[in-house]
Amino acid sequence: MMNASPGRRTELLAAGAATVTVILWASAFVSIRSAGEEYSPGALALGRLLAGAFTLGIFCLVRREGWPPRAAWPGIAISGLLWFGFYMVALNWGEQQVDAGTAALVVNIGPILIALLGARLLGDPMPPRLLAGMAVSFAGAVTVGLSMSSGGGSSVLGVVLCLLAAVGYASGVVAQKPALGRASVLQVTTFGCLVGAVACLPFAGQLVADAADAPLSATLNMVYLGVFPTALAFTTWAYALARTTASRMGATTYAVPALVVLMSWLALGEVPGLLTLAGGALCLAGVAVSRSRARAVAPEAVPPAPQPERASDSA
Repeated sequence: MMNASPGRRTELLAAGAATVTVILWASAFVSIRSAGEEYSPGALALGRLLAGAFTLGIFCLVRREGWPPRAAWPGIAISGLLWFGFYMVALNWGEQQVDAGTAALVVNIGPILIALLGARLLGDPMPPRLLAGMAVSFAGAVTVGLSMSSGGGSSVLGVVLCLLAAVGYASGVVAQKPALGRASVLQVTTFGCLVGAVACLPFAGQLVADAADAPLSATLNMVYLGVFPTALAFTTWAYALARTTASRMGATTYAVPALVVLMSWLALGEVPGLLTLAGGALCLAGVAVSRSRARAVAPEAVPPAPQPERASDSA
């Protein structure tokens, strides 16, 4: 069996990294629901970011990564503030104001915003398959959201917070993409996480107070959020983002709602209805379409040009 070409191997590694990210981010929703009952939104975000920064910092020291180049800092700072910091606080707060279905529905405009911002600011192409896949996935996210909504459990404040979280997420991703061309994946992720943690330091008092009263299970969930859905998943995300467009990576996250449904079923015993399952299937189908590539059309055979007759050797 022939070995895969370097380009194909890179594509497979990026797809594998994106898969790890999506699975861990889906698991985060289950952990947030548990830890969020004991920790306030800002305290939970700060605790998660501190655990993530500590884990990433160890890897940076072991690998002797050093400081990122100056040219990478604008993207690192913006993504750290908007994505690692603002997004996490807004999402945690929003999920306390609305039901899970509404939160999933509103936050899932993020990939659409990433595609629009990526096309405008980064020059990302928007091929028909990507647009079609995103449309199918968004329809699935709407279906999942409506099927999980509990009617009357949402507030205007909660919807606005989830909307702001989606804007912060999309803006952070688009800002992170250029930084990955100037610094390593580990540098961009580690220092972005540190920026987010510093931005959340005003919640340090709440974190100490909540940790004193919270059960061990909630604290362990917070640490899990920092080590796996933050340190590991944001690193695998950055690895994949450095090797593809922001638009395609954003579309990949539409698999998260489907996985959240499955994990809630397995971990929390929340049996999904047929409409929820159908929405999850649409999400996965849309991701498959958005990440597929059009088959290359073989060029038509061009008949060889007629050769001029050779002159006779005789005089």
